[in-house]
Amino acid sequence: MASENKIINKTNSESPSFGGVGGGFVSTRNSCKLCAPLGASMVFKGIEGCVPLIHGSQGCATYIRRYMISHFKEPVDIASSNFSEETTIYGGSRNFITGINNIIKQYKPQVIGIASTCLSETIGEDIPGHIYNYLEANEGETRTLPTFIHSSTPSYCGSHAEGFHNTVLATVKTLAEYQKKNDHITLLPGMVSPADLRYLKDLLADFDIKATVFPDYSETLDNEYTSEYQLIPTGGTPIYEIKRMGNSKAVIEFGTTFNKGVSRAKDKGALQTAGEWLESTYYIKNHQMPLPIGITATDRFVSALKEITGKELPEQHRKERGRLVDAYIDAHKYVFGKKALLYGEDDFVAALADWCKEIGIEPYYFKSTDFETLREEAESIKPDMLLGNSKGYYIARERKIPLVRVGFPIHDRFGANRMHHLGYRGTQELFDRVVNALIEYKQENSPIGYKYL
Repeated sequence: MASENKIINKTNSESPSFGGVGGGFVSTRNSCKLCAPLGASMVFKGIEGCVPLIHGSQGCATYIRRYMISHFKEPVDIASSNFSEETTIYGGSRNFITGINNIIKQYKPQVIGIASTCLSETIGEDIPGHIYNYLEANEGETRTLPTFIHSSTPSYCGSHAEGFHNTVLATVKTLAEYQKKNDHITLLPGMVSPADLRYLKDLLADFDIKATVFPDYSETLDNEYTSEYQLIPTGGTPIYEIKRMGNSKAVIEFGTTFNKGVSRAKDKGALQTAGEWLESTYYIKNHQMPLPIGITATDRFVSALKEITGKELPEQHRKERGRLVDAYIDAHKYVFGKKALLYGEDDFVAALADWCKEIGIEPYYFKSTDFETLREEAESIKPDMLLGNSKGYYIARERKIPLVRVGFPIHDRFGANRMHHLGYRGTQELFDRVVNALIEYKQENSPIGYKYL
């Protein structure tokens, strides 16, 4: 019999598990997570001149394209090695070679990012071996071969968030190198919106900081209109910038939950984050911190920038912070004591929970769960609102409470790729949306209605 989820400090839970032969396992219904190759594809779209290749069935690539196009409202090309029943039995090396040749012929990419799937991993496909054999077979070619990056992303080993982090790590391990220390920094922002990436780059430019931001899909997944279709959209972190990460003065990495369930002291083979790998390999200090949502978290990010560079926060950003403080004071009476049910990627939700506590909202969230469990817990919690992606809409509709859409994916609203969440500016926009959602709910459910606050 399933054990019920328990709220721990209002922000953590125990996963429901079922006993069985060989121990317990987790059962989910309408899981909150998406597939790992989807996260890998987002990273690959953040590399200049890169085309993602899903080594598996056509359905995997179609599913990923559908989710990304619906959220970002941009064309997304993702290649597939198109596994069939025969491929599943005899292996996918022939399909792999055909897929690579077709990509090179049609797209002429600088980089091909290869993500594995449940199927290719289950049958034991040796993707690094396929890459080696392909390069060896084409060693004498006059054409310029692309750079290959491989990320192991079976969905039975993690969600889209794990796929994202694993691919950032795989890319950095493949390309980063050391020549000599420079004065630039590396920023690893994690899975955030294109608008957030543009904000981070603007902030760094205002600080007059030279930085490599990776991955950077701020243009590739939110591009300007062009009269001709771009096979590979402009934008992305250039290869030379990823290579120079080994020369960085410092690394700033957003996210504190990835792979924290593994004791690295006991398991030396445990995965590291990309920032931790750069620190251990090239002895670059890694400033690892939560996503900068809220004043406290953004202050910590700004403090790291000041420590690294010795520069003060630019005046326009200091004023943004001051306006945010003023907004907190003005709207405190609307948010204090309210309950919010949060869901989404662990790092994103953890940052949202800290921010909710900062503004007086009680946050509830459950790690490693599903929407049906979330729905059941909402019965006992009775939240005033939901904070999460559009997949939780039916819970908000059923309970007749507001849903403030944040994170990924957002399929039922326009402009998800232009939503801010980070920094003083992003927090201000998020705070305004939360406050107005609560005010609108109260206004619409008033027996008489009102026109003034």
